[in-house]
Amino acid sequence: MRRDVFQAIADPKRRAIIALIAVQAMTPNAIAENFNTSRQSISKHLKILSECDLVKQEQQGREIHYSLKIEKLQEVDAWIEQYRQIWESRFDQLDNVLSNLKKDKK
Repeated sequence: MRRDVFQAIADPKRRAIIALIAVQAMTPNAIAENFNTSRQSISKHLKILSECDLVKQEQQGREIHYSLKIEKLQEVDAWIEQYRQIWESRFDQLDNVLSNLKKDKK
């Protein structure tokens, strides 16, 4: 099953895993040490992240290290950008209203 990046970031634990592996490549065991959960649970989350093409696996000896494909998060950024523009426009309007109210009080 092919998943999209939004399914990956929908889960708080996967977002936390993304934050960890964004800094450095890690093994599933090293990732699991940061959570109060089993390694199997982490492996399940890593599988979903892999299906979303957000992580890269690299074999180093007997261990597999996972790292983030940061460019895949651009899809999220592009989606959020449309709402960022709307909110910035609304904040600008609010700033104008507040400035006018401040002028009226003087």
